[in-house]
Amino acid sequence: MERTGGSRYVEIVAELRRRIETGELAPGDRVPSTREITRRWGVAMATATKVLTELRHQGLVRAVPGVGTVVAAAPAAPERPRASAARTRVQPAPTAARRAGREQTLGVERIVASAVAVADAEGLAAVSMRRIATELGVATMSLYRHVADKDDLLARMLDATFARWRLPAEPPEGWRERLALAARTMWRMFRRHPWLAPALSLTRPQAVANALPFTEWVMDALDGYGLDLDTLFTIHLTVLNYVRGTAFNLELEAEAEALTGMDNEEWMDTQEPALQEILAAGRFPMFERLLATGYELDLDVLFEFGLERLLDGTAPLIEGPS
Repeated sequence: MERTGGSRYVEIVAELRRRIETGELAPGDRVPSTREITRRWGVAMATATKVLTELRHQGLVRAVPGVGTVVAAAPAAPERPRASAARTRVQPAPTAARRAGREQTLGVERIVASAVAVADAEGLAAVSMRRIATELGVATMSLYRHVADKDDLLARMLDATFARWRLPAEPPEGWRERLALAARTMWRMFRRHPWLAPALSLTRPQAVANALPFTEWVMDALDGYGLDLDTLFTIHLTVLNYVRGTAFNLELEAEAEALTGMDNEEWMDTQEPALQEILAAGRFPMFERLLATGYELDLDVLFEFGLERLLDGTAPLIEGPS
């Protein structure tokens, strides 16, 4: 259990600073993410976030899009006071000057890339305008000259992420192969960016231009088989919702592992006594047999099994009853 948030936060900052200053963590090395900090030190997510924020304020770490938080270049020695106060002139603080320079080069692409990097490393909940400003070393209000608000930022994050995942210019032969390729590409994308599934709405879809190639790909694959446009689009939504629904578990599992410090297998081990008590009455013989033989939940295997069954169910619409 966490002691007091303040004392643990100070201890963790001191430990990571020591590792950086002694060279155990060299410039460019990844530092523990918030999830790793919660698991390793047994603290709350808020405390872990505060640790990384403090290290950034001290200039010891920085965020790298697509990589995470890494050790920054060795900080310069603190400036000594001037020998004579009479010669002291009023000048902008070095931090203010650096911030002004960063704001001059600030643009939408940098803001979005930083937000995606934070979401990849720590989850969507860690993304805020203030957090992204801290990552970029600029004032929070400067972000609003480029993005309207957090919703606008999220829409741009979605669009930028989909833009990196392209379907091939030459599609494979056959509607089934084309749908399977689209679904597996989306699965890999959700796998790489676990925050993407909960961020993407099915009932209130965001205007994401770079997601439309997936829609067009699926509908075009099914065109010419006598189905109306509504049915084509419904099949696309069904495939999308299946991939997205399965991928929802990726972010949930990452959060659960960070909070408990246990992976899903370790957590299941803690549930076995309660399950054995439920099964003691002999009312669930099939599940009892399953528990005795063991079952390994693999989301990739589950995804592939479900995808094949989904395509099997679509086949009669395309090819007619067998």
